[in-house]
Amino acid sequence: MSATQRRSSLPRQLLGAVCIAALSLALAGCASKSRLTTGSVPSTNQPLAAMNAGELHSAAASYGQAYDRNPKDAAVGMKYASVLTMSGRTDQALAVMQQVAIHNPTDRTVLAAYGKALAGAGQFDKALDAIQRAQTPDRPDWQLLSAEGAIHDQLGDPATARTRYRKALDMQPNEPSVLSNLGMSYVLQGDLRTAESYLASAVRQPGADSRVRQNLALVVGLQGRFAEAEKIASAELSPEQAGANVTYLRAMLTQQNAWSKLKDSDENNTN
Repeated sequence: MSATQRRSSLPRQLLGAVCIAALSLALAGCASKSRLTTGSVPSTNQPLAAMNAGELHSAAASYGQAYDRNPKDAAVGMKYASVLTMSGRTDQALAVMQQVAIHNPTDRTVLAAYGKALAGAGQFDKALDAIQRAQTPDRPDWQLLSAEGAIHDQLGDPATARTRYRKALDMQPNEPSVLSNLGMSYVLQGDLRTAESYLASAVRQPGADSRVRQNLALVVGLQGRFAEAEKIASAELSPEQAGANVTYLRAMLTQQNAWSKLKDSDENNTN
């Protein structure tokens, strides 16, 4: 089976599930530049994306206690919602951000984080509205443009999505998260070769993190190159994190029996 035939046989549900990774990456940085920093925010020794399940549980407990003390504190609320999202507790993250947005209705950073929570809960129309309200024409934010693009992709409007990504790249050339999102936009349309080109470029950029590499691994795996995909998913990570990435990769490709079908094809090609 050719790569093109393999691509066209991929189920729409699988492609849609894969592209959720792009959405989470696009929105991950929206609150990162917040000026809302207070002494009440618990400190962590590593990025949330690098934490294992136990560390995320501990962080959620710490941020939760701080949030309970002052639910109006935007910095605490956004951090708490981010930890909840990373832990898979999207409904709770959205509830937290709804309260933070009520108490801080005009803050751009809060609106962006609220949009992230809405998108994580699958409420894409509301998420788009929040992201657009956070954006200002005279001082556009490339991260919000990228986030808006990811939401347009989920709403089935890739043309608008790619316009937003390219505007973001005009402002922030070679930004790996935006290149990754642009690549994943092509995944959603089944164009895996173009997607791989953008994702490979994203991985080569300074600042590319494990989520960008994981997206590339998924696209390579979807084309049946499993040894290469697992190598990419495991690169520059601790054994525990590498194992988690490979497990996630296999779980994604297991949908609709894609893993076994593509793995058999890959093994036959190497024999």
